[in-house]
Amino acid sequence: MEDKKNIREAKPVLEVRGLSIGYHKKDVCKNLSFSLDKGECTAIVGINGIGKSTLLRTLGNLQPPLEGNVCIDGTSMWEMKPNQLAQRISVVLTETVASKNLTVQELVALGRQPYTNWIGSLNPIDSGKIIEAIELLELKDLRDKKCHELSDGQLQRVMIARALAQDTDIILLDEPTTHLDLFHKVAILKLLKSIAHSTQKTILFTTHEIEMAIQMCDKILILDGSLNPFDAPCKLIESASFERLFPSDTVQFDANTGTFRIQK
Repeated sequence: MEDKKNIREAKPVLEVRGLSIGYHKKDVCKNLSFSLDKGECTAIVGINGIGKSTLLRTLGNLQPPLEGNVCIDGTSMWEMKPNQLAQRISVVLTETVASKNLTVQELVALGRQPYTNWIGSLNPIDSGKIIEAIELLELKDLRDKKCHELSDGQLQRVMIARALAQDTDIILLDEPTTHLDLFHKVAILKLLKSIAHSTQKTILFTTHEIEMAIQMCDKILILDGSLNPFDAPCKLIESASFERLFPSDTVQFDANTGTFRIQK
């Protein structure tokens, strides 16, 4: 009985309320409301230009919202100090890494910056988190390699490891499978789901790999510029939400197989 009571009273890790996003007072997407629980792996999907990356940057406090609120464990994100926020949310963007001359271990260690002292000294806890992230992402054999020597797939794993070393409750990733082949796309998405479930971290990422997201994710947010439905993939299929994503005369969604078919 006590366990059921705790489940009912548990607050979402991340709650978005009436959020409008965009630039210079011009909205890209508006009236977004959804919540994420601990240990969930969630994808944001939608057509190009609909606001996927803009939403992720707003949730990461890299740009201001136009309206609405974002709460972390019930506290407004806008009321939190930068260092507090850096200990709750980590962000992996698609921008080229500026410090590719660092070794894998050095780049992963940057994830500990929110916790180190003013000269950046690592204590045993920091070192433990770095080693844990490197081992979980299977980077042990690469840790002394320079990042410019890595493949795209390897570098993506290093960036995820850096976010993991930051040890935040929430990890946001923008297009983590960009430029990867099919095998490595699947490997990264399986890894993200495994991390979310095994570490109980909340992972939210943008992607164009809608069919993979349907198979792999616990929840999906579909940005369609109108209803912006959010639910488990099976529920979104039942409500025909994917059918409204693309023009039906070009691409149609097959609810039986969970795939898109080109209209010839």
